[in-house]
Amino acid sequence: MGSLHRKERVIAARVPEALDDEIRRHATSLGLSVSNLVRNMLQNSLGLVGDIVAEGAEIARLARGVRQPRPRLSAGAPAQGGRVIGWQEVRLAGNAVCEVCNAVLPRGGRAAVGVLEGAGTLPLRCEKCIDGAPAEELHAG
Repeated sequence: MGSLHRKERVIAARVPEALDDEIRRHATSLGLSVSNLVRNMLQNSLGLVGDIVAEGAEIARLARGVRQPRPRLSAGAPAQGGRVIGWQEVRLAGNAVCEVCNAVLPRGGRAAVGVLEGAGTLPLRCEKCIDGAPAEELHAG
C-alpha cells in the first residue's frame, strides 16, 4: 500500500498573523524555506529545554550547598579537555546553528569554528558571538 520509505511527519499549528509574517520574513532573509526554519527552531529549542532543566537542577544543587559538576547537554558542547585556543573563519557548506545564541546560520554564510587543544566537538559560532567572546577564547595561550 505505499512506499517503503515514509516521508517526514507534518505538524500543523495555528499562529497569530504577526508571528506568521515574522517567521516568513526571517526565513526569506536567511534564504531558507519556512518549513526548514521552523524545523531548525524546534530541534534547537528541544536542546535548549534540556539545558534549562539541567541548569535548574544545578542551581538547586548549589542552593543546597552541593558542589558537583554537571555534564552539558548541548549537542555542540566541547568535550572535557577541548579548550578553545583560537577561532577559524569558515564559509558554511550547509545550514548550521550558533552554539551561543542559537541563531540559524545559512549555507554559504560565514561562521567561526573553534580550534581545540585536545579532543572534543568543534564549537561553531556566528560572527556576533565571536566578537563578544572573552579574550582568552580569541587568542592562543
